Amino acid sequence: MQSNVGLILEEKAADIGNFMVGRLLPFRRKRAVGPFVFIDHMGPACLKEYQNLDVPPHPHIGLSTLTYIFEGAIFHRDSLGNNIEIKPGEVNWMTAGKGVVHSERTPEYLRKKDKFLHGLQIWIGLPKKLEQCEPSFYHFNKEDIPAWEENNISYKLIAGEIKDKKSPVPVHSPLYFIEIKTKSAQKINIGNKLFGEVGMYVLNGTVKIENNDYGSKQLLISKNASLCEFETNGETTLYLFGGEPFDEERFMFWNFVNSDKSILEQAKENWKNQNLEAFPKIPNDNKDFVPLPKPKISKKG
Repeated sequence: MQSNVGLILEEKAADIGNFMVGRLLPFRRKRAVGPFVFIDHMGPACLKEYQNLDVPPHPHIGLSTLTYIFEGAIFHRDSLGNNIEIKPGEVNWMTAGKGVVHSERTPEYLRKKDKFLHGLQIWIGLPKKLEQCEPSFYHFNKEDIPAWEENNISYKLIAGEIKDKKSPVPVHSPLYFIEIKTKSAQKINIGNKLFGEVGMYVLNGTVKIENNDYGSKQLLISKNASLCEFETNGETTLYLFGGEPFDEERFMFWNFVNSDKSILEQAKENWKNQNLEAFPKIPNDNKDFVPLPKPKISKKG
């Protein structure tokens, strides 16, 4: 029997300002899974009273961001005027389109306390016709996200749609982002509900696929989503994500994603020159910003 595991990628360390994360996407061998172009695993991190998450104002174009927290809290501010704390189980969905600026910081009431932070930050490419759309923002409480139990397996459809469920998160292309939890060994066959490309990230515990065990810090990418079946070996939390890939290649520089390299170049100039028409200031958070990085020589990932 031919294996359905097309690629196994190891989580790699990356630096976002003063906070280290584990980067799952992109890799040189795999730039995207369906429309998903970027995934960071934040933490788990114990932060002392003098340590805080501070990602100053920075820009995005051509994508939607999805922030999902397991533990801790992040305060989101953006150039649309939104100010909101992201708590565990909530979904923060921001579509950058032609351009938006946001910041991510430890909430004020936690800044002088010991705290914990753990979660995922995800970028999802936009269809070509929406890459230059007006930016928008949505926030969903954990009660808004579809959750159900089947055969002692807990499911949560954080974003997108599968065969018989749909999340309220307003995605822009066919995709899914699913949380699966088990407390004991379970066999899961979910391939008949999936489509397109699918990736699996095991947050904790292990899974067995075709007699091979896989644990945390590994990203598994299936060759055929319809054949997605696996066994958990006990108390396990994992995420399935994917969907229909785009026909056009997506290019990425820093926080900018687009199918047109000239638009990326213009975004670089706009941020470098602090063009306020393209990238407005964030109300109540405009004293500093992340400068445009210098291009790096890419290394094999």
